[in-house]
Amino acid sequence: MIRAHTLLAADAPSGPLVTARLGYDDRHRRRLAVSTDGGERVLIDLAEATRLRDGDRIAMDDGRILAIVAEPEDVADIFAADAPALTRLAWHLGNRHTPTAVLADRLRIRRDHVLEAMVERLGGRVEAKLAPFDPEVGAYHDGGGHGHHHDEHEHDHAHAHGHDHHQGAHTHRHGHHDHHE
Repeated sequence: MIRAHTLLAADAPSGPLVTARLGYDDRHRRRLAVSTDGGERVLIDLAEATRLRDGDRIAMDDGRILAIVAEPEDVADIFAADAPALTRLAWHLGNRHTPTAVLADRLRIRRDHVLEAMVERLGGRVEAKLAPFDPEVGAYHDGGGHGHHHDEHEHDHAHAHGHDHHQGAHTHRHGHHDHHE
């Protein structure tokens, strides 16, 4: 199996392209066997776990370039009446650690009926569709494998934000849960 090993800079010279379509869950990896659009098996073998974005290119052993394409998946596009309302919705999604893509006039999340209902209660409009999901890379999820280390800053979201972190009655405490992007 041919190996794809080095993530290329956006301005790197390009060789012959081979494309592989990957969903959001498969684009944060160090090592993964994938099928290209042409049916060839390629081993993505990077030095460290990396958040691959739509359009990223990886050098292959034979001189070709593996281009990553974000596979369409079930998403919800979120619209609001104006920029301040959309910003408010973005804050609520971020407060719930929801991976979110920020697009020109809307937000995009993965389908989640609880979050969609919250958005609608807050005055937003939700449009379900099949589209690529390429969320923002957050401060704690930089794409370089440096996860969100809660042990360094334990605090109580219920106290800090004046509410519980999720819809349930429990208190959300950092250090007692996992983040998976």
